[in-house]
Amino acid sequence: MAVVKASTSDIDLLARLIRAEAEGEGKQGMLMVGNVGINRIRANCSDFKRIRTVPQMIYQPHAFEATTKGYFYQRARTAESA
Repeated sequence: MAVVKASTSDIDLLARLIRAEAEGEGKQGMLMVGNVGINRIRANCSDFKRIRTVPQMIYQPHAFEATTKGYFYQRARTAESA
């Protein structure tokens, strides 16, 4: 059951964020980044008002350092090249 409406491109974008923010932290660290992102979309608190989509959450100013680094913008790796 999805808790946030997301297209395939939204899911790909979220996966890039998770990898860029927490690849070195292992599966649990990457899961935590994903949870934080989804919580920001679902919350309606002062810091996250009008954040309702995956791209809005990811590109919110000063939200994630990874969006300012080149690693976030690299193409996705396939299972064979991982």
